[in-house]
This record gives sequence, C-alpha cells and structure tokens, in this order.
Amino acid sequence: MTVSSDWLKKWSRFSPKSVAFKDADSGRELTYGNLYFSSCRLATELESRFGVSPGDRVAVLATNELEYPVLFFALQRLGAMMVPVNFRLSAREISHVLGDSEAKLLVSQSQFDSVLASATGVPSQRWAFDGEASLVSWLAKENEIFALEKLGEKLRFENLPWEKSFSGTEDSECMVLYTSGTTGAPKGALITNRMLLWNSINTTLRLNLNQSDVTLSFLPFFHTGGWNVLLTPFVHRGAKTIIMKKFDATRVLELCESERATILFGVPTTMAMMTASPGFETTDLSSLRYAIVGGEPMAIESIHTWQRKGVAIRQGFGLTEFGPNVFSLNEEDAIRKIGSIGFANFYIDVRVVDDDGRDVPQGHVGELVLRGPVCTPGYWKNPEATANAIKDGWFYTGDLVRADDEGYFFVAGRKKDMFISGGENVYPIEVEQCLSAHPSVREVAVVGIADDKWGEVGKAFISLHAGANASVDEILGYCQQNLAKFKIPKHVAFLPELPKGDSGKILKRSLRDGN
Repeated sequence: MTVSSDWLKKWSRFSPKSVAFKDADSGRELTYGNLYFSSCRLATELESRFGVSPGDRVAVLATNELEYPVLFFALQRLGAMMVPVNFRLSAREISHVLGDSEAKLLVSQSQFDSVLASATGVPSQRWAFDGEASLVSWLAKENEIFALEKLGEKLRFENLPWEKSFSGTEDSECMVLYTSGTTGAPKGALITNRMLLWNSINTTLRLNLNQSDVTLSFLPFFHTGGWNVLLTPFVHRGAKTIIMKKFDATRVLELCESERATILFGVPTTMAMMTASPGFETTDLSSLRYAIVGGEPMAIESIHTWQRKGVAIRQGFGLTEFGPNVFSLNEEDAIRKIGSIGFANFYIDVRVVDDDGRDVPQGHVGELVLRGPVCTPGYWKNPEATANAIKDGWFYTGDLVRADDEGYFFVAGRKKDMFISGGENVYPIEVEQCLSAHPSVREVAVVGIADDKWGEVGKAFISLHAGANASVDEILGYCQQNLAKFKIPKHVAFLPELPKGDSGKILKRSLRDGN
C-alpha cells in the first residue's frame, strides 16, 4: 500500500492528540497517536504469535468494542483479511461462516463460548477478546507503554522501532463481509483497500466531511454500515467516532447532545424509535447538520417529523458489494424530492437496464447496475456468484429503480420482490409507501404470494402504532382510494412486530416463507 494511503500514520503525525474513537459506555478514548501505535504493535503480535500473514483470514466474534477497529487496522497492515461474524447467528450459521472463510485465527468474546462449543470449523488458534491474557488486556498494557506526551515531537519526525509498514497493496482484500443470506446461504463479499479509499472519497465529497465532525456508531461491526458508511471515511478525515455496543434510542439522543454529534446515520427503524423516545422533543440536536438514512426508504411522515425538529434527512442508498455509499439525496432536496435516494456519488457510473441488459427509457423501472472503483472484486470462493453479479465490469445489484426527468433516482424494490398479478408488474415498495401514510400503520411489508386466478397477489403484513386500531376492511378501503386496483393487496395480516435483520431491514423472506 502506498504511503499516501496509510491514513493512521498520517494522522498520527498531523494530529496525534485528536480523538479517533471513544467508547460510549466507559468513556475510554483512543487518539490517532494511540490508534497508530496500537495497530502497529498488534500487527507485530499477530504475526509473531499466530503467524498471521498476507491473505490470511482472521474471524472476530464480538460486540462493538474500542479494540475492534484497532484489530482491523492491525490486520490491514499485515495484508490479512478480517471476517466479522454476526454474533446473533446460531451455531450452525456460525459454522458456515468459519468453515467457508477458512479462518486461521478466531478472536472472540467469552459470552459466545457456549455457541462456539456447538459450532464446527472453529479455528484451532483462538485469542480471547476479553478476560485475562486477552486482546483487551494486551492492548491495555501496550498503551501503558505508549505515552504520547512523553514522546512529544519524536512521534512526528522519527521512525520509531515499533512502526509496522503495510504488507498489502491497494488491491489487497482487507475484509470479508458475509451478506445476510435473505436470498440464500450467506456469501462473503470481498472488501479491498481500494474500495475503502474510494468509498471514503465519494462519502467525503457528498457529505462534506471534515476533521471536526463527530458521529455515533451503533450498527454492528459485522454489517457494512458499521464500518463503511461513516467509520472508515471518518478515520480517513481524522474525525471522531463514538462507539456504542448496541442501539438504544434514548442513549443515542443523549449522546448526540452531549458529544455535539454533527452527522447521524440510521435506518428507518432506528430513526422511528428515536422519534418515539420520550426525550426526542426536549433533546438539543442543533449540532446535527443532517441525518443519513439508508437500508430502505424512510416513511414520508417520519421525514417530516425530523424536519420539524430541525434535522434534515439525507436519504441514501448502497450495498455491501459496492462501497456502500452509492447514492445520496442532498438535504435541500429532502422535501422537494421526498422518497428519492438522490443521485449517484462522484466516482460511480449508473445504468438502469431490462432483463436483457439494455437501457430502459427514462422514467421506466429497471435493474440498477453500477460501475466504479468501489466495486467488490467478487465473492470469497464463489466464482459462480461473482460471474452472475459482475458482467463486463458492471455490477448487477438486483435492485429495481427508476429515474425522473431531473435524474433523481427512486427505489422500486428488489428484483426478486417484484411480482406479476394478472399480467401487471407490482412493486411492493409503492404499496408500502402508500400504507405507511395511514395514521395507524407503524410498519408494513408487502410480498407476493401464489394465487389460482391472478398468478400472484399481494399480502400486506402490518404492525400498528401503540394504541392504534385498524381493520382489514379499513386498510383495503384506504388502498382503494390511493392505488390502482391491481396493486391493492388481496390479503392483510396484522403482527405485533415485523421480523428484522441485524441492519434493521424487514426480512421479507421470513414473511414469505411463513405464509
């Protein structure tokens, strides 16, 4: 890797005492000087103790902790790949990730020992994340040795003996992120150093990031949003990230106020939970320039709620295999182009194509295909999936979109979610957006199910606001007033909660399979 891409080394010299990460629970902080020192020393330890070398995979099973990014940057220096493991998976599912990735080393917290006892494919080499003789305690001792104020100008101008150079290149894979598996067995998307660089450039240019920015990171580190929506771009910019172990709506609001957060990232579910928090109306959010929302389209009424609070919403869109920061809607367009994901970031080319790969006319729905330096080289040990996704340099996302006459894009759903009812294409997201505007509806998901007469028809799964009431006839009557007849769901089911994945997305496959 070129010196210019060694972000930690640069910031350890430019601004060594600036805080890179802060733990929301303990208040512990890592400055950029500490972060660089720790990653260098940890890289040397991983190399000497466990034989970690370029190309090796190191799996991590842990909650969001301050040491987690240190481990990532240490592995990046070695040219090795981190494999974050979803700690909510069953033993069988964890076995798939560990076996498929062929991890050389597992770094795990003790709270997951019981599930690992039932898993297969667990690496013979393991390092405890917590407890005695663990990663946490080892790094604590190392940082006692490193006293930034005593080193003074040495840190800025001299090569110190503990420095560890990069072993990889810009094209080296640094991470394997396993997809949620909503359409089948999880696949490991390869993330390269080049992808991190260009994702950061795209993010910085569209969001105007700078060193004084502060954000909260509560999405889990086994999800691309936890790493690459803001965390790695923030490191590239020398900014500050507050790490939270899990999402708590009240605590997020408190931290936004006390830490003077400037940018907030969430998904529609987490944003709705914050507005429902008792402290939402009284919390001072004046430091927030805007909130970025991704994962799925945000309900229009929820956007208005945040706007009334003085926080502009920037709807975004992306995917693990491509950045993930692909589209962004400027905050000044939040109301004028409500429901849009905006337009593509700087270094991304976009097409909208039909089933034969031909460009569709403007305004028509088609599959989104992307090209640019943030594209994954493929899936780990899965050439078939790679060939299906990447064709002639274009990544076929499986997402359906349309562009209006100003070039603003709107998501129409997943290609596999679309269903044909009586010969007409039905895009569930359009029906969902309609139903989301009903005052009693809190969340909704629409899926296509088999029907003897029409081939497929829609079934709406709805959860209501607390204390709200609505009947099937009321919901269908509302649809009749706002939708074409062929789009109206033929079935409605009320659930206390809709099933969600770890990123907050509604799991339509679970609804469809349970139908």
